[in-house]
Amino acid sequence: MPPAAQHLTQLDDPHATEGTRRLAWLAQDAEGGPVGSAFLRFFDRDGQRHLAELVIRVHPAERRAGVGSRLLAAAVEAARADGRSTVLASADGDSPGELFLAAREFRRVLRLTYTRLTLADADVDALTATAGRPHPGYRLTEWDGTVPDELAASFALSRGAMDDMPMDDADYGKVAWDVDRVRAVAEAVARRGDLLHTLAVIDESDGAVCAFTELVVPGGREGDGEHYGTGVLPPHRGRGLAGWMKATQILRVRDRHPRLTGLVTDTADSNKAMRAVNDALGYVPTHRSCEYQLDL
Repeated sequence: MPPAAQHLTQLDDPHATEGTRRLAWLAQDAEGGPVGSAFLRFFDRDGQRHLAELVIRVHPAERRAGVGSRLLAAAVEAARADGRSTVLASADGDSPGELFLAAREFRRVLRLTYTRLTLADADVDALTATAGRPHPGYRLTEWDGTVPDELAASFALSRGAMDDMPMDDADYGKVAWDVDRVRAVAEAVARRGDLLHTLAVIDESDGAVCAFTELVVPGGREGDGEHYGTGVLPPHRGRGLAGWMKATQILRVRDRHPRLTGLVTDTADSNKAMRAVNDALGYVPTHRSCEYQLDL
C-alpha cells in the first residue's frame, strides 16, 4: 500500500507575533486531500533562541502510514537549519501522540495536570473567608488590560516570580520581563477581543507589586476563563498570598461575568504549592498532558 501522504507543502505563517514565528507543513494524499499538518514555532527572544515548539496532527484514519514521521522529519530538519537545539512537543497522557513521541527519541520532561473550577459549584462562603483573611502589610489592587503606568516597573519585576516555577527537565529557557513586554502581552490579548484581568498584591512598605495572578476572559464573556499565570516573589512566599489573590479573583469574576461557566488552569505535577492552592479553591482535575523534548 502506498503511503497516505504523497507530498508535503511547506507554508509560512502570516500571523507572526513579536518574539515568535512559525513554519507549517500540510501533508496531502495522492488526490490532494489533507491528511495531516505540523506547526513549528521558533522563539526569537534572548534566552529562548535555542527553542522550537512542535505540534503535529494526523487524521486518525491516516495514522501508522508514515504521515507523522514525514512531518516530524521536515520539522526537525527546519529546526536544525535554524540553529535550534531543543524541540518541545505536548501530548495528552496515554494518547497515540505520546506513544509517537516516545518512540522517536523524544524524552518526557514534564507532566501537567489541567483543572477546572465550575463557577456554579464554587464554595462562595469558603472563598469569601479566604479573600477576607487579613494580610498585614499588604493590599490588593486590580486592573483590566494594560498595567497602570505607576505599577508597570514593579509589575514587570514581579514576573520574575515565575522563573523558579517547577518545570522539571523541560528546557524553556529564561526570558527577562520588562515593561514593554508586559504591555505587549496585554495588547495581544486585547487584539483577540479577550479581556485580561490582573489582580496583584502591593507590598505597603514600598508600594511595589510583589505577587500577581492573571485571568483571560473570552471576548463573548461566556464559557471558560483561562488562568495565564500566578506568581509570588520569594521574600513574600508562605504567607497565603496566592490563595488570597485567586479567591478574590474568583469572586470578582462571578460578579462581573455571570455568563462565565468555569475557570481553567494547568499546573506542573511537581508544583505542589500551586496544586495545593488550586485544590483548596475547588479546582477539579479534567485531564493530563506531558511535555516531550528532543535534544538536537
